[in-house]
Amino acid sequence: MAGRMKRASAFGALAAAALLLFGADAGAQILNDPTRPPAGIDAPEAAEGAAAGGPVLQSVKISRTGRTAIISGETVELGAKYRESRVIGITENEVVLRSANGTETLRMYPAVEMKPVVAAAPAGAKRAAQKRSPATNTRGKQE
Repeated sequence: MAGRMKRASAFGALAAAALLLFGADAGAQILNDPTRPPAGIDAPEAAEGAAAGGPVLQSVKISRTGRTAIISGETVELGAKYRESRVIGITENEVVLRSANGTETLRMYPAVEMKPVVAAAPAGAKRAAQKRSPATNTRGKQE
């Protein structure tokens, strides 16, 4: 019986040592966030604007009290100046800047082409009557 106790305590000590050695590495692993978008999904658009030295539209806020946008990290209001340009328009997806060189439109998602939504017919509306061919009997003769 004493031999079993010694073996059990030796096994317990060995198991505890293994947990201490290998358990520390398991806790240090970096967990990936499953809700995070894949790397580089929005980087090309921002990199294009930043690489060209042009402004990048980052956010738009439209409320009852006014319209503001964040362009390259700077918050600007409708009618205010941004660098050498004046903000003349702010919509949900874009900001229009006017300068001595002309107008420039900054889009929230430059690579995405927005299309207007076509309204569907109401559920209770009748369809236009379609011409139907005349009915035939089982022998192929018209009735």
